[in-house]
Amino acid sequence: MKFSEILNQLNDNIADHSLIQNPNQDPEITGMAAIDEAISGTLSYVENEKFAFFISQTNASALILPINEAIQAQVQEVGLPWITTPDPKLLFAQAIALFYQPYRPAPEIHPSAVIHPTAKIGNDVYIGPHAVIQQGVEIGNNAIIHPNVVIYPDVKIGDCTTLHANCTIHERSQIGADCVIHSGAVIGAEGFGFVPTRTGWYKVEQSGYTVLEDKVEVGCNTAIDRPAVGETRIGSNTIIDNLVQIGHGCQIGSGCAIAGQAGMAGGVKLGKRVILAGQTGIANKAKIGDGAIASAQAGIANDVAPGEIVSGSPAMPHKLYLKIAGIYSRLPDMYQAFRQSQRQSKE
Repeated sequence: MKFSEILNQLNDNIADHSLIQNPNQDPEITGMAAIDEAISGTLSYVENEKFAFFISQTNASALILPINEAIQAQVQEVGLPWITTPDPKLLFAQAIALFYQPYRPAPEIHPSAVIHPTAKIGNDVYIGPHAVIQQGVEIGNNAIIHPNVVIYPDVKIGDCTTLHANCTIHERSQIGADCVIHSGAVIGAEGFGFVPTRTGWYKVEQSGYTVLEDKVEVGCNTAIDRPAVGETRIGSNTIIDNLVQIGHGCQIGSGCAIAGQAGMAGGVKLGKRVILAGQTGIANKAKIGDGAIASAQAGIANDVAPGEIVSGSPAMPHKLYLKIAGIYSRLPDMYQAFRQSQRQSKE
């Protein structure tokens, strides 16, 4: 595909663009690549000044650039065709879709799938080998159920949702439209509810529901538990990475992003557009305000205000954490100075 053809197909996504005239002004593009791994025939991008030094080294045939005159001048010197956009990474992602589309099987129901006669299956649905769909299940139109998926009774799944191989959806869970549940994920299993007694632990039956709103994506081997009563709810457009634990009764707002190995105890509430970096841990019933950010390995025991950035364990405001981290690295020198002062005071 010619570079100009790519631009024409992406025209609606481009706010500002220019092509530099040179002998290779309209190269053939055969794929996409990171700028430090690009080969001839690939299209790459420069996100900001931090990556501009790659321009003189790259073997890419064309580049997507930010609206930055210094970077554009640098590309002009090496003679590559380019396009500018306010968000190069986004345009790069949109261009990838011109070269790659995820595997999508044609609608069919494999003869080895086990489907209860009371299940309701929508139009143009794919159900793969050895999938198990139990009584009372409702599956919307254009859904994809990959091999070995197990769907417990009375589950509802919306239109165009994809369940990847070997995920499990427990009873009465509700999954909206355009959701993606990746392999090994478990939605709606029993929450961790036990009452201590003199004779041991008394198990609390988990009679609640797990609800995923529209356009939720859940990574591999993530667990989202149902509560004893009420519901666990994941808001629309929320993305959840692999190996995440979301406890019973959690309420996750819309547009959140939760990275790998994050864990939430029961009853946690996240507002809208909250970002949790990897291995963030949140204690029981803590509330995280809209737009808050937790950096990697943050240990959150208390509420976090809207828009606040927290770091460390126990979590604290990020600016305070940076000051403490700076002092921490100087502790050996400070200790030596203290010891020397002690010796001098004894002399």
